[in-house]
Amino acid sequence: MGVLSGYRVLDCSIAMAGPFAAMRLGDLGADVVKVEPLNGEWQRHVSAGGAKGNKINVSFLSLNRNKRSLAVDLKSEGGKAVLANLVKHADVFLQNYRPGVAKRLGVDYETLSALNPKLVYVSMSGYGETGPYVDRPGQDLLLQGLSGAMLSAGRDGEAPTPAGQFLVDAVTAYTAFEGVLAALLHRERTGEGQLVEVNMLDAITTLQMQELSVFTVAGKPQQRSAEPHAHAYIRSPYGTFATADGYIIVAFPALKTLGTVIGEPSFLAMDDERDAWALRDQVFAITRERLLSKTSAEWLKLMGDAGIWCGPVYGYADLVVDAQIKHNGTFVEYDHPTEGRVKTPGFAIRFSKTPSTVARGAPLAGEHTTDVLREAGYDDRRIAELMAQGAVAGPQP
Repeated sequence: MGVLSGYRVLDCSIAMAGPFAAMRLGDLGADVVKVEPLNGEWQRHVSAGGAKGNKINVSFLSLNRNKRSLAVDLKSEGGKAVLANLVKHADVFLQNYRPGVAKRLGVDYETLSALNPKLVYVSMSGYGETGPYVDRPGQDLLLQGLSGAMLSAGRDGEAPTPAGQFLVDAVTAYTAFEGVLAALLHRERTGEGQLVEVNMLDAITTLQMQELSVFTVAGKPQQRSAEPHAHAYIRSPYGTFATADGYIIVAFPALKTLGTVIGEPSFLAMDDERDAWALRDQVFAITRERLLSKTSAEWLKLMGDAGIWCGPVYGYADLVVDAQIKHNGTFVEYDHPTEGRVKTPGFAIRFSKTPSTVARGAPLAGEHTTDVLREAGYDDRRIAELMAQGAVAGPQP
């Protein structure tokens, strides 16, 4: 039994941030019902990275395990009535519609909280529910650019480099997940539900609490340098360096120690805090040239023995077979009726008494419509009527 067993979540979200947050709740044992259109969420049918599943897009598989699917038309009267009935017995309602859409569908906080005052209602948006950017598209890369984060790394004068993952979506999902847990704790203490609002802009901004405080409190400008430092506010050398056969990471070593290891006498007379800032590009460039002389394995051994913080640069093929990843059980696997054996990152938090589990893989569209409606009090005759009306749908062929 997971720590959230007994809680019912209605997941009306799409794309990444909302489904990811809801999946984390499911990993902890919550009964997550994915409320999606009759033909399923759009992400079932589009490819990510050019990779399609046999029947279902792999992005959908990765973000929707431990959920049941209810296929319902929320624009129909029958569909609206079904959702309203489910809300009365739900604990959490999660949506990331564009601002104003929930109101038009009749699933806004005011409407649903009137049906269930104990409901924890989570509304996710790109920039906030109101304000000058309310109509802008809340897309990850757009938010990365707006956040300022891209100018904390790389060379001055070169194009800003975005993160190699959907960073804003992911941190927004984690923020919403935390918000649900906090609101449920409040409800346990008071019996009171509430509205929880999470937006991508605030999530990625607050993630940069250290960097932005260095700017706002200490007044230090966010200045990139001529060499490709990995962070504008970290002293040199700090970044990715080519070797004779690949790349390694080196993270702000003591210059005297580094100078000894790489055979650079000028570093022996340098001060870490003074010279590693004032001569940041020079230190980086010298280190870059010196590291070309040996292989990655050789440098990692030499630096590791000297106590220098260093490490390899992995691709995914390296990551999935890494000894620590295997030891941690970072990835989970399950069998899926259309996609076969699915391997995907699991839940990162370990609980000693209420561990996360994969009770089911990503559902087929409408796979659990009948089960969910029966639990809500609908008999088979009424379910058949709703299906005939097109208000709900069962599994798609």
